[in-house]
Amino acid sequence: MKLSCAFATSLETPRHIEVAEELGYERAWVYDSPALYPDAWMTLALAASRTSRIGLGPAVLVPSLRHPMTNAAAIATLVALAPGRVAIAIGSGFTGRYTFGKRPLRWTDVEAYVIALRGLLAGEVVEWEGSPIRMMQGPGFGADRPIGVELLIGADGPKGTAVASRVGDGIFTAATPNEQAPRGEPHVILQFGTVLSEGEDLRSNRVINAAGHAVAVLFHSVYERGGRDAVGQLPGGEAWADAIEAFPERERHLSTHEGHLVRLAPFEEHAVAQAADLIPGMSFSGTREQIREKIASLEEVGVTELAYQPAGSDIEGELRRMAEAFSG
Repeated sequence: MKLSCAFATSLETPRHIEVAEELGYERAWVYDSPALYPDAWMTLALAASRTSRIGLGPAVLVPSLRHPMTNAAAIATLVALAPGRVAIAIGSGFTGRYTFGKRPLRWTDVEAYVIALRGLLAGEVVEWEGSPIRMMQGPGFGADRPIGVELLIGADGPKGTAVASRVGDGIFTAATPNEQAPRGEPHVILQFGTVLSEGEDLRSNRVINAAGHAVAVLFHSVYERGGRDAVGQLPGGEAWADAIEAFPERERHLSTHEGHLVRLAPFEEHAVAQAADLIPGMSFSGTREQIREKIASLEEVGVTELAYQPAGSDIEGELRRMAEAFSG
């Protein structure tokens, strides 16, 4: 299995990607959720100028955020800056949609977008919104067509997996392996957590700082998909639901994902402290020996790449600790 990293993109991410390259990480993925983070493509371009080996890509692009030509031009630019190092992942949207008060896209729309994007990168004329379009950048204005990049589909269910089999090169999933992913094809899993010292207090400031986001995102996801009843089954879930439902319903989506995968919102701190015992089992957290066991379990089900997202006030330290645990 390959070890890569992922970032809830910040202004420090280009430097963190430089550190990840020094530590031997295979690829660096950056989140594309503009209500929460700086622009993914600008971040990747800056990282390209500071690195020479590490793979670079957004995970995941959400079709509704950009016209396919806009993403095609961004890909062509990054390929020109970092030839042979670019991959992309595209999905139906989680925070990239929920933070706008919208549900994930239909998979038929995602598939149509991927087909159009692939056609543009190949230099073809593509029909979009009733008009033929084609990339027309000349020499020196982007990578020459055809542009070949690995394109993964962010999918954890049957519909997305079917789309991946038709138009993708593999699967990008989060937290839980996609059991339907074909063996032998790229299967990237995004994980959150921290490497624990023996006997380390799960409610310590360091652990909550570095891994509390892994519990908070569980609340976010379960609440969006199953509502109060579902999140209430989790330790601290009732307290979290009470806090989030104190916000006006029409604007609740603006608070539900506040600090998503970066830090705990003030209203989440008490609930996450109650749920801290979930950290080892519900996130990619554990001692070095436990991390190695988690890696072995992922390899057994066909995962080919671990994309680890560090968080907290010591991103470089978290990257270093996970790289050391991964290598044994």
